[in-house]
Amino acid sequence: MDIKITQVEPGKLKTKPVDESNLGFGDIFTDHMFTMNYETSKGWFDPHIGPYSPVSVDPAAMGIHYGQEIFEGLKAYRAKDGGIYLFRARDNFERFNRSARRICMAEVDIDVAMEGMKRLILLDRDWVPRSPGTSLYIRPTMFATEPHLGVRPADEYLFFIIIGPVGAYYKEGLNPVKIYVEDFYVRAAQGGTGEAKTGGNYAASLFAAEKAKKMGFTQVLWLDAKERKYVEEVGTMNMFFVIDSEIVTAPLSGSILSGITRDSVIRIVKDWGLKVSERNISIEEVIKSAKDGTLREAFGTGTAAVISPVGQITFKGQDYNISGGKMGELSQRLYNEIIAIQYQEKPDPYGWTERIG
Repeated sequence: MDIKITQVEPGKLKTKPVDESNLGFGDIFTDHMFTMNYETSKGWFDPHIGPYSPVSVDPAAMGIHYGQEIFEGLKAYRAKDGGIYLFRARDNFERFNRSARRICMAEVDIDVAMEGMKRLILLDRDWVPRSPGTSLYIRPTMFATEPHLGVRPADEYLFFIIIGPVGAYYKEGLNPVKIYVEDFYVRAAQGGTGEAKTGGNYAASLFAAEKAKKMGFTQVLWLDAKERKYVEEVGTMNMFFVIDSEIVTAPLSGSILSGITRDSVIRIVKDWGLKVSERNISIEEVIKSAKDGTLREAFGTGTAAVISPVGQITFKGQDYNISGGKMGELSQRLYNEIIAIQYQEKPDPYGWTERIG
């Protein structure tokens, strides 16, 4: 499909951030956005890059009433050579389509979506920050726009991509975060929508997350919905634990997100010759290993934070210190490795990166 481009008039361009050390995360957006529409009778049509602007929908839009909404998160990076690179972008769009299938939504043509994304980034390339630790965040999104009240899959959808410069996701940066283990509320259950990147999963997490925040914690560590026994994931990250010489993360059992960074970590540590297990790990095992000193490290993985070390876990009112409250050796090594690949500071042995400009 031909992608139409309508540029913002020069006099109406936004003022770009000057201080890249104070970008924050998710509050600044560029001048343009990509949109594409879908109708069951027509398929996808009208791919367009135009000015960043509000989206107008009918009050009866089914996405509002019945939760047909999905999204993705990925980044573009400015390397030292001045080039702009993507990291595993196609994997993100393949996951986007898996989410679409689970929520009974139309799948996008990945080639068209990626072409639209690349052209959007290059049109707004001056927004890609240059400072260490910064990047351009990319948010592909789709929701049902058909005006109809009645529970069924919609016949009309809007797909769009917005982008914006970002810094660190957590205010702590690479300093270890404190997480609260939630043993009453649940985020998702096996057989539900936990493996899809859909807004409802995040809505389900907000109450417990706010409770934890008021107590001084950065994130919630979720347990399985059936027994409240097995560790699943943190609200914005997959979780890893280093117990003795074993690196452990929860299996993809349908209730947690199949993280791109999670997969990258697993592949890298296997290549390093380290033992990594995707298995059920109970909170009791985590606490026991914290007590007896065999819990060497704990860290979260995700596109936004990359690697986020955990310095404290609190369960049933008891605090458990991890790695002396500092970033562990493996966490730091993984962070350095992934960042170096993303910013082209070392060769990419996996073919994960793509220069687009």
